[in-house]
Amino acid sequence: MKIQERIDSDLKEAMRARDAMKLGVLRMLKSALKYAAIEKSGAEAELADAEAAQVIRKQAKQRQDSIESFEKGGRAELAAKEKEELSILQTYLPQGMSADELAKVVRDTIAEVGATSKAQMGAVMKALQEKVAGRADGKTLSQEVQKQLGS
Repeated sequence: MKIQERIDSDLKEAMRARDAMKLGVLRMLKSALKYAAIEKSGAEAELADAEAAQVIRKQAKQRQDSIESFEKGGRAELAAKEKEELSILQTYLPQGMSADELAKVVRDTIAEVGATSKAQMGAVMKALQEKVAGRADGKTLSQEVQKQLGS
């Protein structure tokens, strides 16, 4: 089942169950996916799963940023709401990589590219983005590459 079909199905279930939180998040997500499809190639376009996952990841990142801001501002109730929304969004993302998996992929990619210093980090990151395909965020990848190229 495609990601968008799963979201549609879960949206209907949330309506039947009268789950206001999940319903709101799924409606927002469906809207974001539709905007991305329109931006890509018109009103009747469908996004591939990889593109849909990228939109979901963007929405999740927005939630994480909001959580940080609300916690800094002392707004625990709003941070809790954003955390709940984030947990719903994460159910639609592909399984993330463990730290060991990530370290191994970075090590292998550095060897493939032949990078020896941080000056070649761009080439390593480009190759990594293709391999990881959204299973880890850019910030985590960057930190791991810096750590391995620095040592």
